[in-house]
Amino acid sequence: MTAVANTVFTSTQWNTHVRDNLNATMTGTAAAAGDWFVSSAANTIVRRIPAAANVTTAQTTTSTSYTNLTTTGPAVTITTGTSALVMFGAAMSSNTTDAACFMSVDVSSATTIAANDDWGTWMDGVPASNTVHMGMAKLFTNLTAGSNVFTAKYRTSTGTATFSNRHLMVIPF
Repeated sequence: MTAVANTVFTSTQWNTHVRDNLNATMTGTAAAAGDWFVSSAANTIVRRIPAAANVTTAQTTTSTSYTNLTTTGPAVTITTGTSALVMFGAAMSSNTTDAACFMSVDVSSATTIAANDDWGTWMDGVPASNTVHMGMAKLFTNLTAGSNVFTAKYRTSTGTATFSNRHLMVIPF
């Protein structure tokens, strides 16, 4: 539609060409406080909703491979594009001097990525029974767009590792 001097727009023209375009902006699309918007293609935005989860209970593992604790997670199920910023951390301790405690994140559902030390956080070489709170951020750029589940996983190098106050936050792109 092209505006012409001294011409009146009909309500249908106004709604189609002005109101509907304004409703397609971020402000018009925002449904709740905290909504996040990203570009999914040229001239296209999509709404994303960051999510977080916590598990405060102290739980242990003797596994030297990444595993769930008695209470799985924390875990977040979220709609992503091909990228997401994941931040996670926990209070960690070991019953063995110079043992290492590891926390990482795996991705499942639309994407399958195993937890890995390459983007994990760990406490290493702390005297037995001392607790250290460690955290990490990882930008995943190789996700399959859609519903993805991010789950914290844990392991130890030796002995028994204890994890408490576990946190996970995902900001989807």
